[in-house]
Formats: sequence, structure tokens, C-alpha cells
Amino acid sequence: MVPLLAAASPAFGQSEAAPPLPAPARPVADASEAAAAPIPSVGDLFAASLRDFKMFPSRSTFTWLGVGAVAALAGRPADRDLTRTMTTDTSLSGTFGPGAMIGSTPMQLGAAFATYAAGRAAGSSRVALLGADLFRAQLLAQGTTQALKFAVRRARPDDTPYSFPSGHTSTTFATATVLQRHFGWKVGVPAYALASYVGASRIQAKRHYLSDVAFGAAWGIVAGRTVTIGRGDGRFAVAPMAAAGGGGVGFTWLGKK
Repeated sequence: MVPLLAAASPAFGQSEAAPPLPAPARPVADASEAAAAPIPSVGDLFAASLRDFKMFPSRSTFTWLGVGAVAALAGRPADRDLTRTMTTDTSLSGTFGPGAMIGSTPMQLGAAFATYAAGRAAGSSRVALLGADLFRAQLLAQGTTQALKFAVRRARPDDTPYSFPSGHTSTTFATATVLQRHFGWKVGVPAYALASYVGASRIQAKRHYLSDVAFGAAWGIVAGRTVTIGRGDGRFAVAPMAAAGGGGVGFTWLGKK
């Protein structure tokens, strides 16, 4: 299982220094600015997505992925034992069964675009911008995760290919990060909890190891933060964690900007 854990020590945060996105898909700092911002067109949406891919390789990205790599390496010795424990307990299959659907590409990408479309239809800048960020985070997380899968080609616990990193985990953590950046931690904490549940479900289904999930979480967080640079007043460091017999997500308060 991948429980949600709280970190007590300082951790790395992503730098907010980055070139602004082209209007009207520019990130906004608060709800009032979001409400007044113009609604991005579909063309703006894809233009901003291309910029996201260019911004992804950055010093802050590599810092975050370094944290994810350490967590993955720390969890790797427990990979097979944890998989064996979770898959032999038949009572867990019903508990974690919905995770495959929640973290799937049709669900995550479809829900993101539906949010954007609903915002456009209703003339709501805030909803449209949320949907745009979710959609861009999904394109970035899924596109880069798939590229890494084909580069690494690690075998899954069920002996099929492309285990590392977990795509379901990266996409749900990308969604959780966007939601946290828009709405704060009242929404962010349950969103990260759901993403952790999805990660655990992939272990229980013998589709991924703990190390795949730990690195996928870091990858998704980076994707979500890349498309929402400049949002939020508070600074939390969020990072995957690995521990004996399990793993999780660490949260560390770094104070106000």
C-alpha cells in the first residue's frame, strides 16, 4: 500500500522563476485574476502545451526528479516483496480495483478537456483556465512518461514491458498538483491521497513496482508544476517517499513567498 505520509524535514521546492506563458494561457496568481482573464482558445491551449514541453527540462525539474530517483532507489529492495504481499491478499483486489479506471488516459485526459470545454461553454474564465491547465498537464505528463517507458523498457511484475515509470501514477499526481495550485491544500490533500491510491492500485494489480510508482509520482508533480508556475501564495515541498514495506508522499511547509 502507498499511504499518504507527512514529512518533517525540509525538502526541495520548484523555482518560480520562468518565462511567462503567452497570453491568454498565462498562469494567474489568484481567483480574482482568473475570473477576469480571457478564455484561451483551442489554438492557445496547444501552443501553451508546446511551450510546456520546452520548459520541462529545467534545473528545478532535475532537482525534483532527483528526489524521485532517490525514493525509487530506496524503494527498489522492497519491490518484489511488496508486490507479492499486495497481490496474494485477495481482499485487496476489490479495494483497489477502481484505481485502473481513475488513472487511465481516457479518464484523466477526458475529464481535463471536459472541464475546459465546460468553462468555455459557460463563459467562465476560471473553469476554462483550470481545464486548460489540467489538459496541458496531462499532455506533458503522458507524453514524457511514455517516452521514458520506451527508453527504459523495464519489465512489469506480470512480465509485460514498459513498467518504469507508472503512467497512471504520473497522470494522477499531475492532476493533483494542478488542483492544489488552483485551490490550495483543502483540495490538494484529498487529490494527492487519491493519486496515492491509484499508485497503490497499480502495485496491487501487478502492473508496477513500488519504485515505478515513486518515480511516477515525482514525474507527475513536475508536470503539474511546470504548467502552473506562478500560482499560489504558500509554498509546500511535495515529494515521493519510500520506506520499509511501503511508500508515500511527503509534504513540507516552506513558508509564504
